[in-house]
Amino acid sequence: MTPIRLLQRHTRLALALVALACLASVGGALYAQHVHGMEPCPWCILQRILYLAIAAVALLAAALPARSAGRVSTALSAVLMAALGLAGVAAALYQNLVAAKLPSCDMTLADRIVSGLGLDAWQPEVFEVRSSCADAAVSLLGVPFELWSAALFGLVAGLSAGLVWAVLAPEPGDADPWARGVAGRQTGA
Repeated sequence: MTPIRLLQRHTRLALALVALACLASVGGALYAQHVHGMEPCPWCILQRILYLAIAAVALLAAALPARSAGRVSTALSAVLMAALGLAGVAAALYQNLVAAKLPSCDMTLADRIVSGLGLDAWQPEVFEVRSSCADAAVSLLGVPFELWSAALFGLVAGLSAGLVWAVLAPEPGDADPWARGVAGRQTGA
């Protein structure tokens, strides 16, 4: 069975796994922050926001009906998840390559987005910036946290792109669902 057919059969499961992975990532970051004292920088918080947005979109898409309108909505949701995943890759790589080497990351794009959303005032335990980017540079198994994050965002973006393809591809046994719909209207079926 090809990966596309596998995704066609298990679209909701794939969406649920994406949501679970994103929520687990945020949970791990909160654990590292509150138990091990690893305080987040603006780029860390931005990545948390992106993970939570992807999880919300994935859960909503998993709840959509499987019929044709639901397929289009699921495909659009997967496109949004892929875009958010790519934004997450960009944020993690920027944090690793640029921000971690700066003494301060005040008023960077991440800082402006985080403060502009006001989430830090609403849930400071989760979204409040508590460190500079240089001070927040931490490794896990010798690999910087943000590179682990970039890898997960990349997996999410890749799986989301695969979901778009799988949801819009004809199911086995369907000649061409789009042509069938046009032909059905022409013959009055």
